Amino acid sequence: MTQNSGGGGVGGVDWDAEAASFDEEPDHGLRDPAVRAAWAERLRAWLPGRPCDVLDLGCGTGSLSLLAAEQGHRVTGVDLSPPMVELARAKLAGRDAVFLVGDAALPPVGEQRFDVVLVRHVLWALPDPGRALRRWWGLLRPGGRLVLVEGVWGAAGIPAEAVSRLAAPLGGRVRVERLSQDSLLWGKDVDDERYAVLVRGD
Repeated sequence: MTQNSGGGGVGGVDWDAEAASFDEEPDHGLRDPAVRAAWAERLRAWLPGRPCDVLDLGCGTGSLSLLAAEQGHRVTGVDLSPPMVELARAKLAGRDAVFLVGDAALPPVGEQRFDVVLVRHVLWALPDPGRALRRWWGLLRPGGRLVLVEGVWGAAGIPAEAVSRLAAPLGGRVRVERLSQDSLLWGKDVDDERYAVLVRGD
């Protein structure tokens, strides 16, 4: 699922090369109905109940984008990896979704166009996460929200406290939701730090 900031070398990984096998991970492809249902339930809680415009940054192969679209939202996905974007376009063919090749930190979209900016496993890989958060906050309409799914995996990742601290100056209400104990999200038990930081402007 979704996804990482794609592109050659981002986060030390060649996402172009990873694209073909990316969905084999349970929490990437969401092929297991129980894993898929667990992520759908989380998204339903994180996104507005009414149809809205969702920007999925670092969308990867579009698994989270597809769940959002199935819940009635209009989706724009951005990923640095062209192979990831092609897979996302195929996965959401016929739905109200557009996918663009671009940098998640500086997405090729206009300001104040979205109700939600959804970002999974991207912030940790960026050289200036605070600047990225400020940029993403500016893409939201008044009352919009950031949904940031991140974690710490060995030497990689970014702690929830760090993300909360970076998000505090944005002016929204910041809440941390711990995800490590929900094994259905990952298709297995995990003992590392996984979480969502929700920043709401309403």
